[in-house]
Amino acid sequence: MKHRFLLAACASLLASAAYSQNIAGDWQGTLKAGGAELRLNLHITKNADGNFNATLDSVDQGANGIPVSSVSFKESKLNLQVEAVEGSYEGNVNPDGTAITGQWTQRGNTLPLDFHRGTTPVKTEHKPAKPSDIDGDWLGTLDTGTMKLRVAFHITNTEDGLTATMDSLDQNAKGLPVTTVTRDGASLKMELKGIGSKFEGKISKDLATIEGTWTQMGNSLPLVLKRVKNVDRP
Repeated sequence: MKHRFLLAACASLLASAAYSQNIAGDWQGTLKAGGAELRLNLHITKNADGNFNATLDSVDQGANGIPVSSVSFKESKLNLQVEAVEGSYEGNVNPDGTAITGQWTQRGNTLPLDFHRGTTPVKTEHKPAKPSDIDGDWLGTLDTGTMKLRVAFHITNTEDGLTATMDSLDQNAKGLPVTTVTRDGASLKMELKGIGSKFEGKISKDLATIEGTWTQMGNSLPLVLKRVKNVDRP
């Protein structure tokens, strides 16, 4: 009986050691809020003194290397504090160290958030093609009534069709991926699933403006894009 007890105790200690080893590395998860989805990459490193450091990437917002203020890991419980965005995370690491199940809290709102080993795959590279007549940079301003936000779209034609990225200049979010770009004559639709948004507009005959509507989380605002030059890209 003593031997069995000792073996059980050793197994418990080994399990605890496995937890401390398994937490370090790269993790990916998706935060879902209403119709929006934000992909997150969590990078955890272990110091020589046994403590942990971490950074967070918000892939769809183009925000990389957000510092995690503190990392606490005891047995299977992981706690993160991210003061830069007023957020925190609490989760449980599964026994084999391949997944974390938990909740993200930010400014009083709590949402489920699970992480799995790995990072968000590198975006697909599209081979360039002959530029379309709307290739280039387009700038517009969203007037919410309480603030004005400048947005810039970068449209490029490829062998797979039109592609684009978007910058929210006043929020310092650059390179947000446009999920789909659909054009039918003068009609243009650009969808950003990562932030639950889309733009639908009409291209002017002189190809100088695209007048339309920006929709996000069920709310719509008028948005006119004007062709510009020298908009900084990410």
